[in-house]
Amino acid sequence: MLTLVLFWFGISVPLVFVGGYVGFRKPALEDPVKTNKVPRQIPEQAWYMNPVFSILIGGILPFGAVFVELYFILPSIWLNQFYYMLSFLFLVFIILIITCAEITIVLCYFQLCSEDYLWWWRSYLTSGSSALYVFLYATFYFFTKLEITKLVSVLLYFGCMLIASYAFFVVTGTIGFYACFWFTRLIYSS
Repeated sequence: MLTLVLFWFGISVPLVFVGGYVGFRKPALEDPVKTNKVPRQIPEQAWYMNPVFSILIGGILPFGAVFVELYFILPSIWLNQFYYMLSFLFLVFIILIITCAEITIVLCYFQLCSEDYLWWWRSYLTSGSSALYVFLYATFYFFTKLEITKLVSVLLYFGCMLIASYAFFVVTGTIGFYACFWFTRLIYSS
Protein backbone atom coordinates (compact mmCIF):
# COMPACT_ATOMS: atom_id res chain seq x y z
CA MET A 1 0.00 0.00 0.00
CA LEU A 2 2.88 2.32 0.76
CA THR A 3 4.31 1.63 -2.70
CA LEU A 4 1.03 2.64 -4.32
CA VAL A 5 0.95 5.88 -2.33
CA LEU A 6 4.55 6.60 -3.35
CA PHE A 7 3.68 5.94 -6.98
CA TRP A 8 0.70 8.26 -6.68
CA PHE A 9 2.62 11.14 -5.14
CA GLY A 10 5.83 10.46 -7.06
CA ILE A 11 4.41 10.04 -10.55
CA SER A 12 0.77 11.09 -10.85
CA VAL A 13 0.79 14.32 -8.86
CA PRO A 14 3.87 15.82 -10.60
CA LEU A 15 2.44 14.83 -13.99
CA VAL A 16 -0.80 16.64 -13.15
CA PHE A 17 1.11 19.85 -12.44
CA VAL A 18 3.31 19.47 -15.54
CA GLY A 19 0.22 18.88 -17.69
CA GLY A 20 -1.55 21.86 -16.17
CA TYR A 21 1.47 24.08 -16.77
CA VAL A 22 1.88 22.96 -20.39
CA GLY A 23 -1.87 23.27 -21.07
CA PHE A 24 -2.04 26.74 -19.53
CA ARG A 25 0.86 28.06 -21.59
CA LYS A 26 -0.45 26.63 -24.87
CA PRO A 27 -2.40 29.14 -26.99
CA ALA A 28 -6.14 28.59 -27.42
CA LEU A 29 -7.37 26.98 -30.62
CA GLU A 30 -8.55 29.47 -33.19
CA ASP A 31 -11.55 28.72 -35.38
CA PRO A 32 -10.62 28.54 -39.07
CA VAL A 33 -13.66 30.62 -40.06
CA LYS A 34 -15.74 33.34 -38.44
CA THR A 35 -18.97 31.96 -37.02
CA ASN A 36 -22.29 33.66 -36.50
CA LYS A 37 -23.43 34.18 -32.91
CA VAL A 38 -27.04 33.30 -33.73
CA PRO A 39 -27.39 29.62 -34.66
CA ARG A 40 -29.24 28.79 -37.87
CA GLN A 41 -32.26 26.56 -37.94
CA ILE A 42 -31.39 23.06 -39.06
CA PRO A 43 -33.52 22.02 -42.06
CA GLU A 44 -35.63 18.87 -42.08
CA GLN A 45 -33.36 15.85 -42.33
CA ALA A 46 -33.82 12.67 -44.36
CA TRP A 47 -34.84 9.53 -42.47
CA TYR A 48 -31.35 8.05 -42.68
CA MET A 49 -29.85 11.17 -41.05
CA ASN A 50 -31.85 10.62 -37.86
CA PRO A 51 -29.28 10.81 -35.03
CA VAL A 52 -30.27 7.49 -33.44
CA PHE A 53 -30.22 5.66 -36.76
CA SER A 54 -26.88 7.09 -37.92
CA ILE A 55 -25.28 6.47 -34.52
CA LEU A 56 -26.38 2.84 -34.44
CA ILE A 57 -25.37 2.23 -38.05
CA GLY A 58 -21.99 3.88 -37.46
CA GLY A 59 -21.08 1.37 -34.76
CA ILE A 60 -21.50 -1.72 -36.91
CA LEU A 61 -18.31 -1.32 -38.96
CA PRO A 62 -15.89 -0.83 -36.01
CA PHE A 63 -17.51 -3.79 -34.28
CA GLY A 64 -17.02 -5.85 -37.42
CA ALA A 65 -13.32 -5.00 -37.30
CA VAL A 66 -12.91 -6.50 -33.81
CA PHE A 67 -15.51 -9.26 -33.94
CA VAL A 68 -13.05 -12.03 -34.85
CA GLU A 69 -10.70 -11.02 -32.05
CA LEU A 70 -13.56 -11.04 -29.56
CA TYR A 71 -14.25 -14.60 -30.64
CA PHE A 72 -10.76 -15.53 -29.42
CA ILE A 73 -10.40 -13.14 -26.47
CA LEU A 74 -13.59 -14.07 -24.61
CA PRO A 75 -12.70 -17.79 -24.30
CA SER A 76 -9.23 -16.84 -23.11
CA ILE A 77 -10.75 -14.70 -20.36
CA TRP A 78 -13.70 -16.83 -19.26
CA LEU A 79 -12.76 -20.41 -20.26
CA ASN A 80 -9.09 -20.40 -19.17
CA GLN A 81 -7.74 -20.75 -22.67
CA PHE A 82 -4.43 -19.27 -23.75
CA TYR A 83 -4.43 -16.26 -26.08
CA TYR A 84 -1.23 -16.16 -28.11
CA MET A 85 -1.95 -13.83 -31.05
CA LEU A 86 -0.89 -10.53 -29.45
CA SER A 87 0.79 -9.15 -32.57
CA PHE A 88 -2.39 -9.80 -34.55
CA LEU A 89 -4.35 -8.09 -31.77
CA PHE A 90 -2.21 -4.98 -32.23
CA LEU A 91 -2.86 -5.08 -35.97
CA VAL A 92 -6.62 -5.34 -35.31
CA PHE A 93 -6.35 -2.35 -32.95
CA ILE A 94 -4.75 -0.30 -35.73
CA ILE A 95 -7.55 -1.41 -38.09
CA LEU A 96 -10.08 -0.41 -35.41
CA ILE A 97 -8.56 3.08 -35.16
CA ILE A 98 -8.69 3.55 -38.94
CA THR A 99 -12.23 2.17 -39.18
CA CYS A 100 -13.54 4.39 -36.36
CA ALA A 101 -11.96 7.46 -37.92
CA GLU A 102 -13.24 6.71 -41.41
CA ILE A 103 -16.85 5.89 -40.50
CA THR A 104 -17.12 8.94 -38.26
CA ILE A 105 -15.66 11.26 -40.90
CA VAL A 106 -18.01 9.90 -43.58
CA LEU A 107 -21.11 10.27 -41.41
CA CYS A 108 -19.99 13.72 -40.26
CA TYR A 109 -19.53 14.75 -43.87
CA PHE A 110 -23.07 13.58 -44.70
CA GLN A 111 -24.34 15.48 -41.69
CA LEU A 112 -22.56 18.69 -42.66
CA CYS A 113 -23.76 18.37 -46.27
CA SER A 114 -27.34 18.25 -45.02
CA GLU A 115 -26.66 21.51 -43.10
CA ASP A 116 -26.72 19.94 -39.65
CA TYR A 117 -23.87 21.61 -37.77
CA LEU A 118 -24.35 19.75 -34.45
CA TRP A 119 -21.65 17.19 -35.07
CA TRP A 120 -19.73 17.19 -31.77
CA TRP A 121 -21.60 14.63 -29.71
CA ARG A 122 -22.79 12.67 -32.70
CA SER A 123 -19.19 12.10 -33.79
CA TYR A 124 -18.36 10.76 -30.33
CA LEU A 125 -21.42 8.53 -30.17
CA THR A 126 -21.13 7.25 -33.75
CA SER A 127 -17.94 5.29 -33.31
CA GLY A 128 -18.57 4.78 -29.59
CA SER A 129 -21.79 2.93 -30.33
CA SER A 130 -19.72 -0.07 -31.34
CA ALA A 131 -19.44 -0.75 -27.60
CA LEU A 132 -23.16 -1.53 -27.59
CA TYR A 133 -22.52 -4.28 -30.13
CA VAL A 134 -19.58 -5.55 -28.06
CA PHE A 135 -21.85 -5.83 -25.02
CA LEU A 136 -24.58 -7.52 -27.07
CA TYR A 137 -22.01 -10.02 -28.36
CA ALA A 138 -20.83 -10.64 -24.79
CA THR A 139 -24.45 -11.32 -23.82
CA PHE A 140 -24.82 -13.70 -26.76
CA TYR A 141 -21.57 -15.40 -25.74
CA PHE A 142 -22.84 -15.80 -22.19
CA PHE A 143 -26.01 -17.59 -23.25
CA THR A 144 -24.43 -19.78 -25.95
CA LYS A 145 -20.96 -20.74 -24.69
CA LEU A 146 -20.84 -20.34 -20.91
CA GLU A 147 -22.57 -22.52 -18.36
CA ILE A 148 -22.75 -20.13 -15.43
CA THR A 149 -25.66 -20.68 -13.06
CA LYS A 150 -24.78 -18.89 -9.82
CA LEU A 151 -26.03 -15.33 -9.38
CA VAL A 152 -22.72 -13.93 -8.16
CA SER A 153 -20.89 -15.35 -11.17
CA VAL A 154 -23.52 -13.92 -13.53
CA LEU A 155 -23.20 -10.50 -11.88
CA LEU A 156 -19.41 -10.73 -12.07
CA TYR A 157 -19.51 -11.61 -15.76
CA PHE A 158 -21.94 -8.87 -16.75
CA GLY A 159 -20.23 -6.33 -14.49
CA CYS A 160 -16.83 -7.03 -16.04
CA MET A 161 -18.22 -6.99 -19.57
CA LEU A 162 -20.09 -3.76 -18.86
CA ILE A 163 -16.87 -2.11 -17.66
CA ALA A 164 -14.96 -3.47 -20.68
CA SER A 165 -17.70 -2.23 -23.02
CA TYR A 166 -17.66 1.20 -21.40
CA ALA A 167 -13.87 1.39 -21.80
CA PHE A 168 -14.30 0.38 -25.44
CA PHE A 169 -16.95 3.12 -25.79
CA VAL A 170 -14.61 5.77 -24.41
CA VAL A 171 -11.68 4.71 -26.61
CA THR A 172 -13.62 4.42 -29.86
CA GLY A 173 -15.67 7.54 -29.16
CA THR A 174 -12.53 9.56 -28.54
CA ILE A 175 -10.99 8.29 -31.76
CA GLY A 176 -14.11 9.25 -33.68
CA PHE A 177 -14.35 12.70 -32.13
CA TYR A 178 -10.72 13.63 -32.75
CA ALA A 179 -10.88 12.35 -36.33
CA CYS A 180 -14.02 14.41 -36.94
CA PHE A 181 -12.52 17.45 -35.22
CA TRP A 182 -9.43 17.25 -37.43
CA PHE A 183 -11.61 16.73 -40.51
CA THR A 184 -13.88 19.72 -39.89
CA ARG A 185 -10.95 22.02 -39.13
CA LEU A 186 -9.26 20.85 -42.32
CA ILE A 187 -12.25 21.37 -44.63
CA TYR A 188 -13.26 24.71 -43.14
CA SER A 189 -9.73 26.09 -43.12
CA SER A 190 -9.47 25.61 -46.87
